[in-house]
Amino acid sequence: MSRSHLLLGTAGALALLLPAAARAASPTSALQQQQLPNLVEIYKTLHAHPGLSHHEEGAAAIVAEELRKAGYEVTEHVGVYPDGSRAFGVVGLLKNGPGPTLLIRADMDALPIVEETGLPYASRVMTKSPTTGLEVGVMHACGHDIHTTVLIGVARSLAAAKARWHGTLMLVGQPSEETVDGARAMLADHLYERFGRPDMIIGLHDTNGLAAGTTAIAIGPAQAGTTSVDITIRGIGGHGAMPEMGRDPIVLAAQYVTQIQTIVSREQDPLDPAVITVGSIHGGSKRNIIPDEVKLQLTTRYFSDHSRQVILSGLRNMAAGLALSAGLPPERAPIVTVNEAESAPPTYNDPKLATRVRAALATSLGADKVFTSEKVMPSEDVGVFGLEGHQIPLAYYSLGAMDAEALARARTAGHELPGPHNSHFAPVPELTVATGVKSMTDVALTLLGKP
Repeated sequence: MSRSHLLLGTAGALALLLPAAARAASPTSALQQQQLPNLVEIYKTLHAHPGLSHHEEGAAAIVAEELRKAGYEVTEHVGVYPDGSRAFGVVGLLKNGPGPTLLIRADMDALPIVEETGLPYASRVMTKSPTTGLEVGVMHACGHDIHTTVLIGVARSLAAAKARWHGTLMLVGQPSEETVDGARAMLADHLYERFGRPDMIIGLHDTNGLAAGTTAIAIGPAQAGTTSVDITIRGIGGHGAMPEMGRDPIVLAAQYVTQIQTIVSREQDPLDPAVITVGSIHGGSKRNIIPDEVKLQLTTRYFSDHSRQVILSGLRNMAAGLALSAGLPPERAPIVTVNEAESAPPTYNDPKLATRVRAALATSLGADKVFTSEKVMPSEDVGVFGLEGHQIPLAYYSLGAMDAEALARARTAGHELPGPHNSHFAPVPELTVATGVKSMTDVALTLLGKP
């Protein structure tokens, strides 16, 4: 953290965002400045006590409590997963006369990563991975603690500014974004039938690519869609000293991982970006035993339905060809499983709404602090709330989270500061939270503002 930020502290972070006259004239901004120290403490509490996807009870309880204190009608445990288990989704409603309904979404879950930031409020939580059974660390390495804290600050600010807007606020604390099944779980629990269908959806995500105090938004395609795929490469096990007596699935898996790289490089339109990544591979138990199978976990990214089909067809065809070339019997062919529950469509920023949001951000923070971003390959499930075919307009923007001086030094040296999904990711709390609360509040006031 730079000397300027050390001197700034929570009391002055919001002051950087406003000229003196505006600070004196805006009761909403005065409230935000007053509440910032408490919000930073909430952020540190959330950061130190993260929960993995499907296990966000701590964050959900904090969100529910804070929304109730702010005057919202709160419902907890909104969401149901395919196995019938309940999710930790939170919905807060604040009705303020006739007008549109605005859904503001923040995700709450963390990642299975051992934190290495060295921060005094760093997570020391360890748990057992629900997928591998191994002990893993738990860290808010994607900034959902920032998102959740901002939602609480926005809730307070808009409740105090009811004279300046009309309509209905639907604040959503969403579980399980990292497994991209939280939004779908909430819809499966009849979110819109129970609480009303929104007219607009907004949200934000912090980033290591921007300095704290700044924002960016894409117009149109913003983030890639994702489909999770599980593949079991089966062989015929045996003694490691006599490989000719079986069919080694480890060798077959190695061939498969190499071969599928050609799906994007040789089968996919290069003007339509796509990604296939093997994120996990497990097989075998001892060095001299050829196992019966190897399991792979893949993530795929794309911006079009055509790209998705090219990827899935390629994965299936190459798996079938692998079995044929190895002389495996049909009953030992690879198993390719598309995990629709952990898949999400591309995030698409409605051009008309995104343009309005961009203008509101420029008015709120200053035009020099708002940038136009390009589409990126990371994925989100926030687009699920917009329903198939982008029925509900959505605008999702990026929130700068890095110390400006450190960011400049890193770029001069030719590298980026640690970002999401990195064990060293460390947002600057005060200015990041202050900017998030101010910008999101002002966007909401613009969208719901009284004429």
